[in-house]
Amino acid sequence: MNTDRILPVNREHLLLMQVLCWLGPGIKVFVTGIKAMQQVNVTHPDRVWWLTLIAILVAVTFSLMFNNFIRRYTDRILNFPERKKSLFAFFDAHGYIMIIFFMCLGIGLKFVPGMPVDFFAGFYPGLGTALSIAGIRYLVTWCKTI
Repeated sequence: MNTDRILPVNREHLLLMQVLCWLGPGIKVFVTGIKAMQQVNVTHPDRVWWLTLIAILVAVTFSLMFNNFIRRYTDRILNFPERKKSLFAFFDAHGYIMIIFFMCLGIGLKFVPGMPVDFFAGFYPGLGTALSIAGIRYLVTWCKTI
């Protein structure tokens, strides 16, 4: 079965889907982390500096991890021989499996009993920043292709 007939779109639209799939969750995760940071600030203002440092380290670490992912999928999209591909072709099967796994892991963390708010205050702003940077990188590539 030719899956390219399922909602066929131009390559530029696939890049735009990448923008939405990275920037949207990035902003959401960042905001969730900032809300947790505000809770920590009310109860333990002396921890905010350490949590900010952790958030920066998480952002740098994940941004470096996402570099290969971004490069791989940008090249994949831009090098499709067909002008139109399925709207769902912005990831391959491996990419979808990874994204689903990490989304489930991230959502699951919210439901772990006893998970301290400090974890979310340090980790989520950094992760949200890294996801948003990835989305912005896709946006820059998209702007160059239109």
